[in-house]
Amino acid sequence: MGENASFWESLIYAHPTCTTWKQEAEGSIYHLASILFVVGFMGGSGFFGLLYVFSLLGLGFLCSSVWAWLDVCAADIFSWNFILFAICFVQFIYVTYQVRSVSFDREFQELYSALFQPLGISLTVYRKIVLCCDAEVVTLEKEHCYAMQGKTPIDKLSLLVSGRIRVTVDGEFLHYIFPLQFLDSPEWDSLRPTEEGIFQVTLTAETDCRYVAWRRKKLYLLFAKHRFISRLFSILIGSDIAEKLYALNDRVHVGKGFRYDIRLPNFYHVSLSETPPVQPSHHLQRGSPRRKPTGVTNCGSFSAQS
Repeated sequence: MGENASFWESLIYAHPTCTTWKQEAEGSIYHLASILFVVGFMGGSGFFGLLYVFSLLGLGFLCSSVWAWLDVCAADIFSWNFILFAICFVQFIYVTYQVRSVSFDREFQELYSALFQPLGISLTVYRKIVLCCDAEVVTLEKEHCYAMQGKTPIDKLSLLVSGRIRVTVDGEFLHYIFPLQFLDSPEWDSLRPTEEGIFQVTLTAETDCRYVAWRRKKLYLLFAKHRFISRLFSILIGSDIAEKLYALNDRVHVGKGFRYDIRLPNFYHVSLSETPPVQPSHHLQRGSPRRKPTGVTNCGSFSAQS
């Protein structure tokens, strides 16, 4: 205890005390550096928040280096501040490179702002999701089929970006699919990763549509590498299926001539001609420039999708 007490006493009392204070203030460069430090530490999170913080802190350390070189004439103060300026400069360049590397096309940027950003998904995670679909948005022309009942294999997961898709079974209307909804979430959820299946409904474009498609095997490989992305898609798909079930609530009948219209392949569909079609309540969104897709067929003649 005595040694510790002597250490603290020497630390507190052994140095010379400030008997007189400088009457004049430090130069403007010192005060500018302090202002930059205060403003810099108010930065937020994310890539642009890091750019804000490192840029202002770097300028603050640079001003402190100039102040130490010109006014204080202290080599140690100058050295430390200049080293910190160099670190901030390198970090600024690194973050700038990351921002450039995760830039997306307009449709993917709008998809991120509308669906993934509100969930707190970072741009780096979103970039992995975009690369998994080859950063491609596919066009489905009006009255062309995305899938045909009993023929099209379930080999991908697609998300509608623009347009409207009509879902029918045995020629009878079930519901619509609107932008930011999955085209085949019930089919995806009904199969295990090792299972195969075919669509039990027909999906037809009522307008020119644009959608993003992830191949089944490639997406499962992404899930295996990144569990967070797997949980994210599980939540999105579960929410999407719940919305479709609510849309079909008026079309579920129990009793004689029962029918289950929840689009799961293992459920039996019985035609009820007296059932009125459900009217959509969503507003249409205008699509962007069109491109003819590969592997999408007209409803009149079927060919297997690639």
